[in-house]
Amino acid sequence: MSGLLLRLAGPLQSWGERSAFTPVRDTASFPTRSALIGMFAAAEGISRNEADLDRYQDLRLTVRVDLPGIRLIDYHTAGGGFPKDRTAATSQGSNKGAAVITRRHYLSDAVFVVAVTAADQTIHRLADALTRPHWAPYLGRRSCVPDEPFLLRRHVDDPEEELRTRVPLSRTGPRTEDSEGLQSGTIPVEFLLEQPPPADQSEQPVPVDVIDVNDVPVSFAQHGRSHTSRRLHRTQLPVPRSLTGPPHTLIQRLIDYAHLEESA
Repeated sequence: MSGLLLRLAGPLQSWGERSAFTPVRDTASFPTRSALIGMFAAAEGISRNEADLDRYQDLRLTVRVDLPGIRLIDYHTAGGGFPKDRTAATSQGSNKGAAVITRRHYLSDAVFVVAVTAADQTIHRLADALTRPHWAPYLGRRSCVPDEPFLLRRHVDDPEEELRTRVPLSRTGPRTEDSEGLQSGTIPVEFLLEQPPPADQSEQPVPVDVIDVNDVPVSFAQHGRSHTSRRLHRTQLPVPRSLTGPPHTLIQRLIDYAHLEESA
């Protein structure tokens, strides 16, 4: 088992929690499993109707919330002022004949780092696809383009440990200087885990919020999308304060971290 690391950042993200088209197009507060698997399938060139989702069922996803972002709502219309045959289509093959009004939710300036853990062969396959994607990745919606660096590491022995101890944080943390002028201590950072957090006998038990989310894809077919649920463990884990830094150093810190793999 090994893994890769993705950094999901950009001006806007939107991680829909509903498979049906509704007037309110909401967003989860974190990247969903359905959206991430859809991103992997698209990178591999697998269409919605051809997707064999069993190939992704063994992936373990861990999300670190660097910045939760600010929720924005866009009042959106489509198909207004056109003849009926040029308005939005219906599921029965006709047209609505009027403008479709939706309110679309986004996360602004959010940053997530995702550890993807799987068998070595699977990780190599996904890393190759994400490096040269068949269809470009996006952050939940096609209009939400990811920042660079996107694929932080192609191969890591323990990606979850990397999230907790080495991947630079996209935030400025409170500073505490030790006697040598170096940052010391840790800061709490939110994680979303598909299994209970690691136990640390030397510290107090970590509070965990167990939540059920309906985001495991069964089918991506255009007229037959379906999902099942999974259990997530939302908690805060200590991360070295040294992973933070001034905003103007962030991109360089990320590039330096990504280049460590090339020089290894």
